[in-house]
Amino acid sequence: MRTMPPALDEPGRRPAVTPPAPDERARQAVVTPLRRPPVRQSVVVRAPQRRTFDTFVRTIGAWWPVQPFSAGKDRVRAVTVERRRGGRVFETWADGTEVTWGELLAWEPPQRFVMTWTITPAATEVELMFAALAPRLTRVTVEHRGWEALTDEQLGEDCALPGGYTGGSYAAGWAVILGRLGAVLGLAETGADTEGGQT
Repeated sequence: MRTMPPALDEPGRRPAVTPPAPDERARQAVVTPLRRPPVRQSVVVRAPQRRTFDTFVRTIGAWWPVQPFSAGKDRVRAVTVERRRGGRVFETWADGTEVTWGELLAWEPPQRFVMTWTITPAATEVELMFAALAPRLTRVTVEHRGWEALTDEQLGEDCALPGGYTGGSYAAGWAVILGRLGAVLGLAETGADTEGGQT
């Protein structure tokens, strides 16, 4: 036969609850803001690591889908990566206008680079990683992070695609961009890790 704890033996009687101390109540009242997960996408290409990295940074203007993933769209004539820490990534229009996408925070060829991403309403950060899986097989992974810098309203604003961060458009956009790189180098497989508000 099962016995109830002493405080519950008597019908209708509730166990005594001790209210939290004042400092405990204050600690319980602190609300931690929700973390806004990074957008992650990847693609595996049939090319050596060095060639994959060089294709990404040296010929980005030839394969990057500037329509719709740029400020100038059909006016863009070049996309340039200044290949050094502190270098800019920018687009150049037919009339000579330059629009900066960001600045390189880390430059470690052929493994990775990290840059600010200033095309968003507030600056975020993009990391591109190039992992050699075999002599002629490389996984390219993008992690777009720093979404805490944007307000809830900004997170929902359309970017190159409708829906913004909360609608999954950054995840979809990076998938398209990496797919274009894969089409140039030879696509092996794609994968996505889309967390949080991403679909």
